[in-house]
Amino acid sequence: MINRDNLIAWIEALAQVYAENKQYLTQLDSAIGDADHGINMDRGFTAVKADLAKTNPQDVSAVLKTAAMSLIRTVGGASGPLYGTFFMRASAVCANKTGLNEADVVALFEAGLEGILQRGKAELNDKTMVDAQTPALNAMKQALADGADLKTILQKGTAAAEEGMKNTIPLQARKGRASYLGERSVGHQDPGATSSYLMLKTAADTLVG
Repeated sequence: MINRDNLIAWIEALAQVYAENKQYLTQLDSAIGDADHGINMDRGFTAVKADLAKTNPQDVSAVLKTAAMSLIRTVGGASGPLYGTFFMRASAVCANKTGLNEADVVALFEAGLEGILQRGKAELNDKTMVDAQTPALNAMKQALADGADLKTILQKGTAAAEEGMKNTIPLQARKGRASYLGERSVGHQDPGATSSYLMLKTAADTLVG
């Protein structure tokens, strides 16, 4: 079972991962966006980590809700509201749970993606974070149906997210700032899909021992 301490460890690891990848994500974003995605993700998760330490939320839902509120408050651009919505929806689906089993963790990612889809109005192949998160969720649901353990579920999700991220390179952007570039957006990896892949990979690395 995944408990609040596991979730806090995941989110604190995300703060580290986004700090380490700040330049890389910003470099990707400079090609097709506002050149601030890495900066925003680093700032947002640094704030989340500080807020978790300050408020010490006592259950899994409260941990995720704290993350959501911090991201919405501190991150500009599209990524703050979208990742904030992800964690807010995830917290709602985890309400009243003391721990999360395999099905709960998959439900967490599913609720988060549904929030992103509703808020961002992006679809598969629009060259956004959806292109990493949708195949990841499908792979996790299949692994869950096959009776896999949580580590395997998250590893399958990570592999699918990585493939989805790479598959954004030949796409022409149809959403967000990158869509203004038209055909010039082709040939570049989407930064949001990349940060989503990193979120999944960090979950696979930290949520299960």
